[in-house]
Amino acid sequence: MSTSEALDPPVRDVLPAHRFDEARLADWMAANVEGYRGPLRVQQFQGGASNPTFLVTAGDGHRYVLRKKPPGQLLASAHQVDREFRAMRALEGHVPVPRMRALCEDPDIIGATFYVMDYLEGRIFRDATLPGLTPKDRAEIYDDLNATLAKLHQVDFEAVGLGDYGRPGNYFERQIARWTRQYEGAKTDEIPAMDALIDKLPARIPQDQSVSIAHGDYRLENVMFHPTENRIVAVLDWELSTIGHPLADIAYNGFIWRSHSPGWGSLDGVDFATSGIPTEAEYVARYCERTGRGEIEDWPFLMAFSIFRLASISQGVYRRILGGNSAREGEAINGCPPLAEQALAILEGRE
Repeated sequence: MSTSEALDPPVRDVLPAHRFDEARLADWMAANVEGYRGPLRVQQFQGGASNPTFLVTAGDGHRYVLRKKPPGQLLASAHQVDREFRAMRALEGHVPVPRMRALCEDPDIIGATFYVMDYLEGRIFRDATLPGLTPKDRAEIYDDLNATLAKLHQVDFEAVGLGDYGRPGNYFERQIARWTRQYEGAKTDEIPAMDALIDKLPARIPQDQSVSIAHGDYRLENVMFHPTENRIVAVLDWELSTIGHPLADIAYNGFIWRSHSPGWGSLDGVDFATSGIPTEAEYVARYCERTGRGEIEDWPFLMAFSIFRLASISQGVYRRILGGNSAREGEAINGCPPLAEQALAILEGRE
């Protein structure tokens, strides 16, 4: 399948910086994961720059996924795999998520907090243009991506036990402050566009104070589709999830229409009239229909805010690469400056 990685997971030997005591892990799994049978084999998934992720194959052939905090000094409030675990466990039966097995917060086991979940077979689309698929397939894939986000935003977070998962209200104020701190904590060079965004974004915060579960990193690459059907079987990468604002998620999801980075995902060159992929406006309108929402106030702010977050995250990734604590070996390129410049252009009406 040229457009995805399916059934044969993209794994390699564990990188030296991420190795841990596999015997201790085996003992812990025997005690904490129902049905586990050793011995085990550990391999590392390729790519990714945040929380190292591993394929654990048990003696009976059952496969699990282990996700842990990275090594080294970490930024405050980053890499919270315990939050990922809690969110997915709470949302089981409400939105597609993997089956959570166990969380370990004892650093003596493998050196960092980690959790184990069941491995799922399916398709993860790395190329947002979905080459090789029919227009009908592309339309169905993007429609289910849209429908699943709308479904998430309509989950009663109090009822599923996530009432204390975040602070309702003032989401954008708190997030701008958070990502400003993260950026400052990982700063390596002066980036004037980031300074301008930090100054201008707070004054543009919309009046709308909607509250929902916010995924925080919702995009095509972070969901898994059924091996043969165009439906999502798992929403992944919940590290940035919280009780937040639903419009932050739809705007971040909408960045794919403005991204020029194939590595992150881009729709550059797509013919929306014939490809089956909707335009940004069509995609957002469908989300609004599904959630009963009218016109969205100040879309440029929402998009600029989303890109500002990405810029801050990119600065953190760059800092970890320089420190040798990222799975992206050899990629010492800072994505923060161009993202910041694009966000500022959108905020100021120049894009």
